Amino acid sequence: MLQKILTGLIFTFMAFSINAQTIAVIDVNTILENMEDYKNAQKELDKVSEQYRQKVIIEQDKVKAMYNEYEAESVLMTEEMKRNKEDLIVAKEKEIREMQRGYFGPEGELFQKRQELVQPIENKVFAAITEYTQERGIDLVFDKSSSQGLIFVADKYNKTEDIKKKLGIK
Repeated sequence: MLQKILTGLIFTFMAFSINAQTIAVIDVNTILENMEDYKNAQKELDKVSEQYRQKVIIEQDKVKAMYNEYEAESVLMTEEMKRNKEDLIVAKEKEIREMQRGYFGPEGELFQKRQELVQPIENKVFAAITEYTQERGIDLVFDKSSSQGLIFVADKYNKTEDIKKKLGIK
């Protein structure tokens, strides 16, 4: 009997808690994919990415040519000449890896170009979401297209500062 009463109270409390907050779900990808600015930015990023990829392929072809030349001439080379040629090939391969990292790495040119082109559009979308939520008194917004999930929470639900104080963090 007590268990039934406790279960009933828990469900009542949960229903009250859910009704106390206004929640919205938004698919940010759908919004972005329907924006002309975003489509144009994506096309520009694809173009830049392809240019970088072509530069890397050209350099990789040079390494292949160096290796083929080495293979063809190695029977006529001294050990020192072989080591020098091998060192040149290894250095060129390392140069290509650095080039790839410079273009495609986490802080590479393509990432920076994306920040330049896409970030302002994303900021515009998130500003619109924030404005929308404030106008309608929405407390929580979830992005159904993202693994990040929560993209907005009303300040009154953000308890980060309380936890920082509790931990002695300023």
